[in-house]
Amino acid sequence: MEAILDFDKELDISLFDRVVDALFSGKGDELKMAQQVLTQFTDHEMSWTRADRILSDSNSLQSKFIALQILEKLIQTKWKILDADSRSGIKNFIVELIVKTASTEESLRKNKVYLSKLNLILVQILKQEWPQNWPDFIPEIVATSRTNLALCENNMAILKLLSEEVFDFSAEQMTQARAKSLKTQMCGEFSSIYNLCTEILQKAVQPSLILATLETLLRFLSWIPFGYIFEMDLITNLCTRFLQPPVTRNVTIKCLTEIGSLECGSEYKEQLVGLFSMTITGLREILGDLSKVYEEWDEYDDDQQEFIQNVAMFLTSFLGSHLRLVETSASRDTVIQAHQYLLRISQVDERELFKVCLEYWNVIVRGLYEDGRTSSFNSPAGLLNLGSSGSGAGAGGTNGGGMSADLRRQMYSGILTGVRYVMISRMARPEEVLIVENDEGEIVREFIKETDTITLYKAQRECLIYLTHLDPKDMENIMVEKLSRQMDGSEWSWSNLNKLCWAIGSISGSMSEDQERRVLVIIIKDLLSLCEMKRGKDNKAVVASNIMYVVGQYPRFLKAHWKFLKTVANKLFEFMHELHEGVRDMACDTFVTIAQKCRRHFIAHQPGESAPFVEDIIASADSITSDLMPQQQNRFCEAVGYLISAQLNTEMQAQLIKGLMNPANEVWNNLVQKVGENINVLEDLNVVKQLGNILRMNVSACGAVGKGFISQIGNIYIDMLGLYKAVSEIISSCVARDGEIATRYVNVRAMRTIKKEALHLVDTYVKHCDGEIAAVNENMVPPLLEAVLADYAQNVPPARDAEVLKTVTTLTGALGSLMADKIPVVFDSLFESTVNMINQDFTEYPEHRLAIYQLLRTINQKCFDALLNLPPQQFRFMVMSIMWGFKHTQRDVADVALGITQEMINNFNVCDRSISNAFFQAYFIEMLNEVIVVLADNEHKSSFKPQYMLLARMVHLVESNQITAPLFDSSSPENASMTNSMFVRQSIANLLATAFANLSKRQIEVFVEGLFNFNDDSEKFRNHVRDFLIQTKEFAGDNADLYLDETEHEMEQRKQQEKELAMRIPGMVKPSEMEEDE
Repeated sequence: MEAILDFDKELDISLFDRVVDALFSGKGDELKMAQQVLTQFTDHEMSWTRADRILSDSNSLQSKFIALQILEKLIQTKWKILDADSRSGIKNFIVELIVKTASTEESLRKNKVYLSKLNLILVQILKQEWPQNWPDFIPEIVATSRTNLALCENNMAILKLLSEEVFDFSAEQMTQARAKSLKTQMCGEFSSIYNLCTEILQKAVQPSLILATLETLLRFLSWIPFGYIFEMDLITNLCTRFLQPPVTRNVTIKCLTEIGSLECGSEYKEQLVGLFSMTITGLREILGDLSKVYEEWDEYDDDQQEFIQNVAMFLTSFLGSHLRLVETSASRDTVIQAHQYLLRISQVDERELFKVCLEYWNVIVRGLYEDGRTSSFNSPAGLLNLGSSGSGAGAGGTNGGGMSADLRRQMYSGILTGVRYVMISRMARPEEVLIVENDEGEIVREFIKETDTITLYKAQRECLIYLTHLDPKDMENIMVEKLSRQMDGSEWSWSNLNKLCWAIGSISGSMSEDQERRVLVIIIKDLLSLCEMKRGKDNKAVVASNIMYVVGQYPRFLKAHWKFLKTVANKLFEFMHELHEGVRDMACDTFVTIAQKCRRHFIAHQPGESAPFVEDIIASADSITSDLMPQQQNRFCEAVGYLISAQLNTEMQAQLIKGLMNPANEVWNNLVQKVGENINVLEDLNVVKQLGNILRMNVSACGAVGKGFISQIGNIYIDMLGLYKAVSEIISSCVARDGEIATRYVNVRAMRTIKKEALHLVDTYVKHCDGEIAAVNENMVPPLLEAVLADYAQNVPPARDAEVLKTVTTLTGALGSLMADKIPVVFDSLFESTVNMINQDFTEYPEHRLAIYQLLRTINQKCFDALLNLPPQQFRFMVMSIMWGFKHTQRDVADVALGITQEMINNFNVCDRSISNAFFQAYFIEMLNEVIVVLADNEHKSSFKPQYMLLARMVHLVESNQITAPLFDSSSPENASMTNSMFVRQSIANLLATAFANLSKRQIEVFVEGLFNFNDDSEKFRNHVRDFLIQTKEFAGDNADLYLDETEHEMEQRKQQEKELAMRIPGMVKPSEMEEDE
């Protein structure tokens, strides 16, 4: 096998084929050997010189694919450094091979996959050579297309690929200048391509050639000049010749969709209306009224289902862009027919198809609602509040000459009623609902949230809220009617009841208070009656979960009706005794939701009550929670904690806390006393678990109550730290006796829970201790650090808890400069021991890994002066560790490390000049090199933003002469005229020249010059660096992460816009997400 690695001899093709065959069908040592030899072969710098022989003479398709992979890698990474003869030779060879392989119909079909790869190689060459070194490419491909039908079909595939590479994928694979050049060239030479496509579509009879041409045309439509589309007979041909035949209808409707989505000027309105009318007419002939699509969907073949999906895409895209135009210029019947098609397609039980339709329904109902906000109409029915405001011809906007709001209401009223029925019958499950029906038809507790389902629910919820605003009475009638059918059994099923109740809960806040009260009274009474009527654990679980979901969504109603609120709370306490675990979970979660939103009503002394209801709840807590699991009891405590937080009288609040925690405190004191008398009590696993659960309960209550919980913490704090030390000693002795395996023992893990929950309690309180910083520093911090720091340092790595790092981070962030005197001992105990845990690789101990860098960042931000007092060796170890953090592929760790560096550089830049000079001279160049190394590394693209921001900051400090000390050896005679700016430029250039042998000296010089020219313009600097990185890879790989900055910024802006819009629409912000108004 190794003979193929001798590049001084001619390649033995038959041997090469045997090695490749061994790779794909060999076993054991033969497979391993073949893999090793072929890896060496493909990695060899001269392997590309063997590709032509392999492609010409090999009988193995796998061998040919390996040769093509070698060529593809060469073109992407080393094309620029090949001599002109080699480039021309490769280009001509690939062209000849394609012509030979695609010259006959039989060869075209037989070698389809192989030809696809050859075509891709040709396009990669075109991206490098065209037009400057291959100006006649377009005329050549057009001319050869007229000589041979099979070749013509393949040429269509090449043109389609070229269009995709230049117009669809260029942003992430080419520099901006190169992409612009290719787009300009392709647009300039398009007339000959268009004429060829038109000629084929007019004259060809071969279905595969027509299909290939339409597929190619589809890729062109997004960028070709509008005249080719709207001023020629393209649209008419598509609608009249190619929409009807089954073989072309799918690609044709895609072409019409692409045309309909174009943002063209008003001069083409008539053509767009004609396209819409002709398409709907064609669809009537193909589909009829589509009334049975819901029942017949599963009987459709793949092409029929694909066509329905493509029809949905056409309708949603066209109407989303041009609804106003067709409302005023097309026939009303045509517009209504289009919406009826969408309504019927929406009923199909196919989630992805439904999501396409849902997106449009959201667009149209939002547009109708926005019209109503600026309309001069003011009808109490809601839908009359529709006007003619907005812009453009889309569904969400209006134009000055458009239909009036009243006419639009009349036009769509029937359609919107249908949409209301569809949305309710297809309603997705909200994340608050924990009871689900599994694939076997059983009612079970959900443990994993489905992100896709939650996203779908949010979109449907938005649609239902707009639909409610447009006609609240119609929505009320539909919901009450569907609930009555649940009551009489005619539509009873778990699924139907669930979807109805999820829809009811989703429209909270979108009706007037009077209507909401009327509807809710009916619905909740009916649901409570249904709960009494139904028998069986599963039936009761379904009804109970729906009651809890609905009441949890209407805090406004509950606040206004105390007796109803009390009834609901008591019903929740009743559900906490249900046999179904999911019902108990949901009862606790719903109680938390209601407690957060209605807390003052439980604290207030209500008329007719002997005492505030919270006191009754606390007094009955033992009986209420008697059937709850420990984690459910913690949720109950959290809910009561929210109620207690509403009590503003400090003494009364302390009494309520005492009442809530008293049962747990009695158990705690009893167990702690036993432990004090005999440490061996902790060998009892039940005792350890009880102590851990009590601490968890304290954490839950503390997070809800806030800083007032200090009265309870004071009762247990010293005992808790004593317990921390006691279990630490036991854990250490277990590890000393049995080794690291001891950390996996059940009793040791339970003891570690005590340690973690103790730290959680401190962490939770400190986050809520506004105004009590001095007391925390004086009373809590010293004994805490004494208990945890030495223990952490002395333990074996697997026994160290990341919670220690997180808690110290929280303390440092809250106490700020008050922690400065404690930083040295924190470093001694936590820093080096943690870094030594994680510096063997980039994956072990991920929680500790992130936590130690977050701690460093907080110390740098809050206690920077303390870092200056670290011993030099320890300080250097810290800086080296931070730079090592850059190299993590775990994005959050790398981002924090880069952020620490930028903040540290800024801190040093403003401190005493002698200190900053020493720092910059010692570390600046090293930091700069490390930043450039990770910036140029494919594995670290996800951290591109903090990388280029740090690089820009460092270059700016040099260019603006803010670093006054020489960064070079000023004692050397050869540096007599050297400046920091010159030295840094040289350093960067030398580093890049070593790293990228495929780049010319001029390319590197231009890049370095740009760094210094654009360092104070973030956008230009980012684009300059990104273009350079794409150059270094020569279009290789997926560079989407380099655009993460813009993507995340756009997402953030969109979220902010959506939030601002939602705040203006009653009901759009979920009750659980609204800010407290109490």
